[in-house]
Amino acid sequence: MKNYLPLFLTSLLSALFAIAIYRFFEEPKVIIRETTASAQYTNFEDEESYTNQKQRHFVSSAPTNFIDAASAVTPGVVNIKAVESAGFDWWNGGGFGSSSGSGVIISPDGYIVTNNHVIEEGDKFNVTLNDNREYEAKLVGTDPTTDLALLKIDENKLPYLNIGNSDSLNVGEWVLAVGNPFNLESTVTAGIVSAKGRDIQILEGDYSIESFIQTDAAVNPGNSGGALVNTNGELVGINTAIITRSGRYEGYSFAVPVNLVQKVIRDLRDFGEVQRGLLGVRIGSVTSQRAKALGLPSIEGVYISRVTEGGGAAEAGMEAEDVIVGINNIKITSIPELQEQIGRFRPGNEISIRYIREGKNYDAKVILRDHNNSTKPKSKVNVNTKVGSKKDDLEILDHLGFELRDLSKEESRSLRVSGAYVKRIIPGSTIEETQMDPGFIITRVNDTKVTSVNETVEMLKDLKGTKVYLEGFYENYRGEYFYTFVVR
Repeated sequence: MKNYLPLFLTSLLSALFAIAIYRFFEEPKVIIRETTASAQYTNFEDEESYTNQKQRHFVSSAPTNFIDAASAVTPGVVNIKAVESAGFDWWNGGGFGSSSGSGVIISPDGYIVTNNHVIEEGDKFNVTLNDNREYEAKLVGTDPTTDLALLKIDENKLPYLNIGNSDSLNVGEWVLAVGNPFNLESTVTAGIVSAKGRDIQILEGDYSIESFIQTDAAVNPGNSGGALVNTNGELVGINTAIITRSGRYEGYSFAVPVNLVQKVIRDLRDFGEVQRGLLGVRIGSVTSQRAKALGLPSIEGVYISRVTEGGGAAEAGMEAEDVIVGINNIKITSIPELQEQIGRFRPGNEISIRYIREGKNYDAKVILRDHNNSTKPKSKVNVNTKVGSKKDDLEILDHLGFELRDLSKEESRSLRVSGAYVKRIIPGSTIEETQMDPGFIITRVNDTKVTSVNETVEMLKDLKGTKVYLEGFYENYRGEYFYTFVVR
């Protein structure tokens, strides 16, 4: 044993000496994990972007550091209080009815986007900025089909949010929700994108679009209309809804994608209402049985059950039982994805569609039309003009021979429907000849759903010289009723 000990000590000292010499002559190395990447941009510039900003493809910033993003976006998120000044609220201890939520400043000259359900009960809109400045906002327009609304305050050089690209969001990506839950101003919560293209059946109407971004960022009452942003501090969605049994946050929240928001607010700014482009088809889901029968490579896409004669799809040669799998080189796997993509375009816009017929791929160029089969956008509507106050509105109602009013909130709640209520019918008029009675509630004009007197009047004006049928019901009678006449 004594013979081996000197040998062991000599070997150990030699090894330590070698390590010391290596470290003396070798330069130290540092390993760095890259957390950023150079930005790549989409082509959403100029007329396609509300603020003329470029939009990123997905570029992940530091995945768990939200400080810069939070500080950048909170000045551009506001508190909105909608006051109903027309009626006294006896049920809540007196005072006038009101609701509150959040909004996002999207331009330095005072345009603010929020949810329609935040402001729909009010006729006066008070906006409080992050720095406590207060303004009265003007309503520019609303779109119940996407639950969005656009307000305007008279101010310049305001802080605003940069527009991101919701198409580039990845499931699993960190996002922040910024708003005013429970009137707690400038609250920031974090979560990840849980899913995209979610349809949760909360919006009414044939033309409603639900293709929500689902996140697990905490959103509560008061967050509605607030910002969903990525970790670059860019707006990627407008927080709109939660799934809950208690009325409070329980796990998932939903936001309207900003790429759809941009199109809606451009229309509201330029026209006062949304110019909805339609393919002219009836659609359904692709089931496993349909996929097998139609020779599809996968259970994806959107099935066409019917093509409207004279519509854009029919003119492009599309047929029933075709399956749409792409729009403008973007893959389409579900109905919400199709509705979101089509919802970004106006009547008259041309889009590229890829579809499958009898197992083969085809491409078509389709010119979108509106519900009247027109390719021309409507003229601008002034949403602050009250129903019936415009001369041509009164003329067409008088000409046809009836008086209409909107349903009250109580009537809409009890009947679970919106529409136009027939108050009076003029003897000897066109409407009287149809045998319609006062109390009829109009819900559709030529198969198009209407929810107000304004919508009904606009439809009737567009249908001059054509045959019209009104669909609806009477409160105390079962079944649907139909009345047909010609608008001359």
